[in-house]
Amino acid sequence: MATTHPKSSTANRRWRWFANHTASVLAVASTILVIAPLVAIFVDLVYKGAVSLNWNFFTKLPAPVGENGGGMANSIVGSALLLGLASLMGVPIGISAGIYLSEYGRGTKLSNVVRFTADVLNGVPSIVMGIAVYGLIVVPQKGFSAFAGGVVLGIMMIPTVARTTEEMLLMVPHSIREAALGLGVPNWRSMLSITLKTAMPGVITGCMLAFARVAGETAPLLFTALGNEFWSTALNQPIAALPLQIYVYALGPYDEWHRLAWAGSLVLVFLIVVSVALVRFVTTRGVLKGAS
Repeated sequence: MATTHPKSSTANRRWRWFANHTASVLAVASTILVIAPLVAIFVDLVYKGAVSLNWNFFTKLPAPVGENGGGMANSIVGSALLLGLASLMGVPIGISAGIYLSEYGRGTKLSNVVRFTADVLNGVPSIVMGIAVYGLIVVPQKGFSAFAGGVVLGIMMIPTVARTTEEMLLMVPHSIREAALGLGVPNWRSMLSITLKTAMPGVITGCMLAFARVAGETAPLLFTALGNEFWSTALNQPIAALPLQIYVYALGPYDEWHRLAWAGSLVLVFLIVVSVALVRFVTTRGVLKGAS
């Protein structure tokens, strides 16, 4: 019977201790490298933008050129309206496309075309999207509009939501689908009530990623929503948006504009973080309660 030499056993324990701690250090270092850029950006925004935040910023319109003061109230409302329109369009279509790719279109030519199209759209520059919607909507309407801005942002959301939904649904075990079908549940109801509900946390994450991506887009809005210095919530009129106002102020020659641009950037990032966190928290709690 072979015996293990005490020195060999001690060397193996030391090696395992060293490998374990090395892997832990590398994992922690990788996590810090991922989080550090976000923290650095947020700290810089807080340092340069927080001093410019006041009541007027959230309640006043932009001041005339060359004058101090004013705010971005119309831009905040405009961004909320544009993102609402984009979500109403992009989320249902994206989830429906993901359900088709995962549950009904496996191996078909149409599913391959849809999947390829979604992957291509994910890589298309946003300014190209804006030019396309400009030709399809703005030119026939003979004017820029909030509707065109919502459409271009919604189109940009669809591929991310669709591909994420597909991947999340494919991760649901087939035994769950088979158990539902074995109980006599129709396929469509099994998909909506069981399969989709099981994958909901991942689907929500995909929707949030798409929302965060389009929230700060400026280039496509230049060709669709255009921007507005006054109050406007009409869908057939140009509308203000935080990214557009930040872009204009950042390129301006006035220090007051630069100050407001930093403040607007901070507000935009903060609104994205808060909205995503709230949606994630509320929806995840709902999913967990439903599952229990």
